[in-house]
Amino acid sequence: MEKLQFKTNINCGNCVSKVSPFLNQVEEIENWKVDTSIPEKILTVEGEDLSSDKIKEVVESAGFEITNIA
Repeated sequence: MEKLQFKTNINCGNCVSKVSPFLNQVEEIENWKVDTSIPEKILTVEGEDLSSDKIKEVVESAGFEITNIA
């Protein structure tokens, strides 16, 4: 299983609720979570054949900022 991490501005439970339907529709994603307790608001995505571009597109379409972690 692959794991990708991104810095986001998903900063509260309400934001997580807003982005959930977008991330849940991506078949390649098996599990995801956002750590809202840290300033970087790290989104961790696990699954098979993940595309960081696709994940970024989905999160941005939900109205949030997202950048790759180097």
